[in-house]
Amino acid sequence: MRFAQVIVDVSAYPVDRPFDYLIPEDWEELIDIGCRVKVPFGPRNVLGFVVGIVAESDVPVEKIKPISEILDLESILTEEMLSLAKWLKHQTICYEIDALQVMLPGALRAKYEKYAVLLGEVPQLPQMLQPYFEKAKKVNLVQFEKANLLKPLKRAVKEGLVNIENEVKQKGQVKQVRKVQIYPREQIEEVIEQMGKRAPKQLALMEWMQDHAGAIVLPEQIYEAVQVTSSVLNSVIEKGAAAYIQEEVYRDPFTKEVVKTDFLQLTDEQDKALKKITEAIDEKRQETFLLHGITGSGKTEVYLQAIQRTIADGKEAIVLVPEISLTPQMTERFKSRFGDEVAVMHSGLSVGEKYDEWRKVQQGKVKVVVGARSAVFAPFKNLGLLILDEEHESTYKQEDSPRYHARDVAIWRGNYYNCPVILGSATPALESFARAKKGVYTLLTLSQRAKNQALPTVQIIDMREQLQAGNRSMFSEPLMEALRDRLDKKEQTVLFLNRRGYSSFVLCRDCGTTVQCPNCDISLTYHRYQEKLKCHYCGHDEYIPETCPECLSENIRYFGTGTQKVEEEIHKLFPEARVMRMDVDTTKQKGAHEKMLDAFGRGEADILLGTQMIAKGLDFPNITLVGVLSADTSLHLPDYRAAEKTFQLMTQVSGRAGRHNKLGEVYIQTYTPEHYAIQLSKDQHYTPFYEREMHARHIAGYPPYYYIALIQVSHEDVMFAAEYAGRVAEYLRSNLSFNVSVIGPTTASIARLQNRYRYQCLIKYKVEPNLIPVLLQLIKLYRSEWIKKGIVLTVDLDPTMI
Repeated sequence: MRFAQVIVDVSAYPVDRPFDYLIPEDWEELIDIGCRVKVPFGPRNVLGFVVGIVAESDVPVEKIKPISEILDLESILTEEMLSLAKWLKHQTICYEIDALQVMLPGALRAKYEKYAVLLGEVPQLPQMLQPYFEKAKKVNLVQFEKANLLKPLKRAVKEGLVNIENEVKQKGQVKQVRKVQIYPREQIEEVIEQMGKRAPKQLALMEWMQDHAGAIVLPEQIYEAVQVTSSVLNSVIEKGAAAYIQEEVYRDPFTKEVVKTDFLQLTDEQDKALKKITEAIDEKRQETFLLHGITGSGKTEVYLQAIQRTIADGKEAIVLVPEISLTPQMTERFKSRFGDEVAVMHSGLSVGEKYDEWRKVQQGKVKVVVGARSAVFAPFKNLGLLILDEEHESTYKQEDSPRYHARDVAIWRGNYYNCPVILGSATPALESFARAKKGVYTLLTLSQRAKNQALPTVQIIDMREQLQAGNRSMFSEPLMEALRDRLDKKEQTVLFLNRRGYSSFVLCRDCGTTVQCPNCDISLTYHRYQEKLKCHYCGHDEYIPETCPECLSENIRYFGTGTQKVEEEIHKLFPEARVMRMDVDTTKQKGAHEKMLDAFGRGEADILLGTQMIAKGLDFPNITLVGVLSADTSLHLPDYRAAEKTFQLMTQVSGRAGRHNKLGEVYIQTYTPEHYAIQLSKDQHYTPFYEREMHARHIAGYPPYYYIALIQVSHEDVMFAAEYAGRVAEYLRSNLSFNVSVIGPTTASIARLQNRYRYQCLIKYKVEPNLIPVLLQLIKLYRSEWIKKGIVLTVDLDPTMI
């Protein structure tokens, strides 16, 4: 008698542990660790993951229920992933089921059916299985279950004669194409004999089929080769010379043709960095490298050649990029080097595409995965290298449970497989650079651009002076002149606006009222194309009021600058300019990022205007001018990382100019030109910025000198939210040591979101062994009592925004 330890798909505190289920005798050979099963749980059957198999249980045998259904004959979660889930559960204080689910594509959480697909020949199979595959190559698993034939089927899977595949219902399905299976020559000859001389077109088709006996071809290929119609083919199939079959194909989210490229000659600095990385690859040791290279220094080429070495060793590599908008360009570079060895994983794919890419990885059909944050969980079984490009980006942190950081997961997997991790950035996160300075990471520096081009010349323009000189436009005089010059020279420009929407808010000039969202404490944003005000947090929208809702004045005006407003201004100033706007509104459709960037690369626009998504990763030879319209927006955020984010953004966006033969120029417009974040980004002086910012963080007691944790409490009643946030602070102060400071409770930066009032407490600590146990006790208290009162409590151990 054997028992499976199962984590059930129920996110609730009392069930966040494995439950023992009896493995029916017939299934003892079938169930493996890492499989999904259905188990009785209370009144219903639920999905569960087998995390262990034991011979004895602490629960009396008569109370143990048997597993009701097997969903996988092969494990979909490896031992490594089960260990990673346990680590994530502790590291991010989440439910184990959430940690397991985050590793799987959405399609595997949907309804699906299992099929056994014949790989070998029918006679090679055990005799009892043969009748099932004589009619079709693909048979529903239910048929074997009913006939009690799962054991011989599993043996056939192990011998490589049969493959088990999921066919997903609802959320995405295995994609199939109709093809023609041409029968053996003898069979076709028999059909010809029976036909005599009638139907010359059918005879011509069968003669062609005799030359292609046994082949599987597309109907279109037959029409083209023999010049016949579908009705002729159908008649031949009816007579028994061939048959229609459904053949599975992988959806390819990357449809673009790529030209194969060769490896480039490395500079001395690149070569030195690559040697250090390849030493770690050869010696099979975990080492985290911080590749700090200025924009255009050729970090990607170092990644590509390190991956080449990894693949040559028979191992696999994962490359993470921070945004979907970067994925097309990155994927193209990797596809052009490694061809079909590359899979793509990001949230812009359909459910079916994600599922297919995941299966390619799981079945060992690819060697490299390029993707956004969740691609860090790609189910490789022999990892040799993990890379995080633009490692400083906040998008690597997941904002809902499990609140993991892709960098931490990558380093954990690097330790598991004894392989190196590369963190690349022109502007590393302060925490990463501090670790490199301490020797926790190995620092590799690229201080020169790969083609020895000069860095772009950067001019900082004081917009206060422009205003005093009577220029009320959003474009300063020097930027307008530079734009005119580029248009004359037929060179391209990137204009960066740290904002989206047409106008940031609507304000009454008489009483100062701004139009607020009724569900969230935040002003509504004006979107010109729909003539509507929208909340970017809860999605509420409404038409623009004609009079002020408070004082009924008609003096209600739009304030602030959005991408649409800038686009209109450009059309007024430069009517001949071809402008391409790239922001959240214009890139909603699938594949929109890629289409726009391709068009810009082909020179179909003179000016690329956009928000955050154009600040990094773009590499076009004809961009010689970059204009930053509002450097201050990110500088005045209520966030201790505001200066760091501004420096990173200015440096990244400046790096888009002059990356090839032509010299680049950058104009940064600001109302605070004296700020060190803006001044030091001018020449990409990272080290002086790092020292200055570290000094400020030390005085204020922020990371990397201290760790911080954020506890947030929300409720529909403001008094309830405040009261329970007070209880949280009290509980923490009485249970944590004196070395820990608990700040708060205070209202969150957005005090109300989706009609819930939000309060928070901040914990600052250096070393606190009690922290996790105390937080777990607090969560236990919340889940057993407070949750019934409608309170929602979240814990974030490494918040990106506070």
